[in-house]
Amino acid sequence: MNRFLFPLVLILTIHAAALAQQAVRVTGDWSGSLNVMGTALPIIFHIKTDPNGSLSATMDSPKQGATGIPVQSVKLVKDSLFIDMKAIGGSYEGKLTGTETIEGNWKQGGQSFPLQLKKGTTTAATNRPQEPKEPFPYQSTEVTVENKTAGIKLAGTLTIPRTKGPHPAVLLITGSGPQDRDQTIMGHKPFLVISDYLTRQGFAVLRLDDRGVGKSGGDFNTATTEDFASDATAAFEYLKNHSSINKKKVGLVGHSEGALVAANVAAKNPEAAFVVLMAGNAVPGTELLVAQNKALLETAGVPQEQLQKYLALREAQFKVAASEKDVTKAAERIRKLDQEAKAQMNVEEQQQLGLTDKAEQTIVAQLSSPWMRYYLAYDPAPTLQKLKMPVLVLNGTKDLQVPYQQNLAAAEKALKAGGNKRYLVKELPQLNHLFQTSRSGSPAEYGQLEETFAPVALETISNWIKRVTE
Repeated sequence: MNRFLFPLVLILTIHAAALAQQAVRVTGDWSGSLNVMGTALPIIFHIKTDPNGSLSATMDSPKQGATGIPVQSVKLVKDSLFIDMKAIGGSYEGKLTGTETIEGNWKQGGQSFPLQLKKGTTTAATNRPQEPKEPFPYQSTEVTVENKTAGIKLAGTLTIPRTKGPHPAVLLITGSGPQDRDQTIMGHKPFLVISDYLTRQGFAVLRLDDRGVGKSGGDFNTATTEDFASDATAAFEYLKNHSSINKKKVGLVGHSEGALVAANVAAKNPEAAFVVLMAGNAVPGTELLVAQNKALLETAGVPQEQLQKYLALREAQFKVAASEKDVTKAAERIRKLDQEAKAQMNVEEQQQLGLTDKAEQTIVAQLSSPWMRYYLAYDPAPTLQKLKMPVLVLNGTKDLQVPYQQNLAAAEKALKAGGNKRYLVKELPQLNHLFQTSRSGSPAEYGQLEETFAPVALETISNWIKRVTE
């Protein structure tokens, strides 16, 4: 996910010796726990005093699998500690209440959460029991796939069974955000787990770093779903032309946005043997993001009256981003909608919904990105209607990011309308967006769960692919 490649140190313009004497009070490790949507999220700050007497720090969020997140600013003013983390849009303000305690609040996305820090670290290392360890009973090779259309090279891993080939093959396609080949997220590596499982079942599997991520070339920040489909097409062609692979049995497995990509590639390549769509939306992006916001905020306990106001605002803004061709005009209208909505609320309501000036800037920036504008305007149904090969559509019933009832029904409707006779639409009970067995479905829970990918999901995918490629 986020990659932090450089330490940032704040140089304070006061006498170094005096500063060092003051700073020693907060130097060291401080740990606490945020309560996010009813889920405990441990936080650890590593604060140190630099040779010139100034403070610097990094932060860890162990259950999200994030370590060494850079802190841009650390200030100690008398008994008050101020930490600014521009990299993730967060900040902490606390007051020393003892030699080993700090009472304060964490702020992020326009919301504030109590956070008490105690000296030392108490969080145990995360356990990922499904993550495979070498040596593997199959061949694993670093490969390069050239996308001649885009003029870039993509790096990845191809795993091939040691049994006699040619083998059926699977192309794994990552979800949204800059993803590495393992789709590493919150300490989990779901694509590594899936690849290992399927290869042990007799399938060759190719997984790639997204363009601009890891060892792959290209620019991720300017890419849209259509660009990722171009990359996946190049990878599909690579597999079809590989000497160890049965070119008539090459299929695509995509997760989340990757499901949109998989359907796109398959629609343009009818020779694809099969398609597996995991937690992919089958409704336009505008509808999906409204449903996603609704599911997440209801789980967080936002009252219905306030929730409806918030959803109405976001829906209007999403539609502007999807329909207004001029990005500058779109940004102006999105900002105006935000300001008009806030004018109809009191200060308390604005704070409860996180409608701050900073949040306004954030939403305008997000809805102005090429990727988001394309995603919001994209309707998956016409593409799904073109798929004539076997299609497996999966969603977990605890998925709050792509709600299963809305999207499984829409997927089936589109496939049926297109005349596909070889599809299976299946809901998997208690599984979240990452296909983990989940209590709440909340994204805050992803990193806390030891399970990376539910065995029932692995078995469902593998057994279905075996059946349609026999």
